[in-house]
Amino acid sequence: MKKFLFTSVVAFVVLSSFVLVNTLWKNDPPHSQLGFTVTHLGISDISGTFNDFTATIDAQKPDFSDAKFELKAKVASIDTRVEQRNTHLKSPDFFDAEKYPELTFTSTSINSTGGKTFKLTGDLTIHGVTKTVTFDGVYRGTIDNPMSKKPSAGFSISGIIKRSDFKLGEKFPDAMVSDEVRVKADGEFAQ
Repeated sequence: MKKFLFTSVVAFVVLSSFVLVNTLWKNDPPHSQLGFTVTHLGISDISGTFNDFTATIDAQKPDFSDAKFELKAKVASIDTRVEQRNTHLKSPDFFDAEKYPELTFTSTSINSTGGKTFKLTGDLTIHGVTKTVTFDGVYRGTIDNPMSKKPSAGFSISGIIKRSDFKLGEKFPDAMVSDEVRVKADGEFAQ
């Protein structure tokens, strides 16, 4: 009886560990991007990316209806294709990358809006300021990746934040650089 009980406990612990490990999905960097767009002088859109970031999703349910998203991006990896502008954005005028080297997002809730769309709410921290924000999300499905032979899931997240909420570029009025920043993140996630 003791041997059966011990074997049962060991089997439960091993299976529980497998289930816990198997609920975490990590973004595949070559197939993921974190971008933003602002309007310059009210007449043209300027886009950029953060090239160094990690994102994870922790979900127990296969439809991701209980998913918890986390994102961390290195501010110094900002890229607008113009080095002088990149340097300015990293300066204390905007992100102050030396003082605030990372921006983060941690979800607090996910709510279905029908089909594969959802609202994702969480805490976004930029420039040392944390605000609760809500983004639109699309779950693009899960497939067995033919290269890795493991499941891959796709998500697209988008929304608008205000740079003034995070004290970014306070010297630069909305007429010069739009206060509204359009955010778009696309990712492939693997277990």
